[in-house]
Amino acid sequence: MKTRVILSMVFVALGAIIAAVPQNTTLPYKLTALQMLEASIDRVHYYSPEEVADIIVQKDPEYQLIDLRSQDEFEKFSLPNAINIPLNAILNEEYVDILNQDIKRNILFSNGSLDATKAWMIMTQLGWENNYVMEGGLNYWAEVIMNPIPPAQTSPDEEIARYLFRKAASSALSTGATTDTSASTAPLAKPPIIKRPMKKRVEGGC
Repeated sequence: MKTRVILSMVFVALGAIIAAVPQNTTLPYKLTALQMLEASIDRVHYYSPEEVADIIVQKDPEYQLIDLRSQDEFEKFSLPNAINIPLNAILNEEYVDILNQDIKRNILFSNGSLDATKAWMIMTQLGWENNYVMEGGLNYWAEVIMNPIPPAQTSPDEEIARYLFRKAASSALSTGATTDTSASTAPLAKPPIIKRPMKKRVEGGC
């Protein structure tokens, strides 16, 4: 029963997503309903704010950040070196070579997770490669990276290490520094940042 409920929610969400974007595309869908469900509940397509912060500070050339907000919002604030592709323009031909490629990993973000997840679902359904979502968007980014809250002294070492990493990342990003964000007077290392293999196209279709 639970699977049916989740599947129904995916269908409803996908229908709303498709209705919200331009329909000037003849690209065929690549995934079956079951494949779309599996892709939707598999969280490997999310990058945490810590992972994104590490990518930015290290200037990792394997990644590019895609800001899905409006141009006005983008011009007021965005993440360093992000590319602005508004959600309602992701199917425009001029952006296909950016959003459907196997060279760089795109990390999609907006104010929250919803718009980025919408974009990811559409592009995954179309079979486009190497697109991911920054978990929580800029709102969560501001909370955990730019304004991290110190944990209690009795917190587990992992939680303290995460806070120290967030604090160092915030400092590096605020000053434009590119030093290792594990730098700290405390002996704890930053949480591990694990690079993921490039995503492959999902075989099959309706």
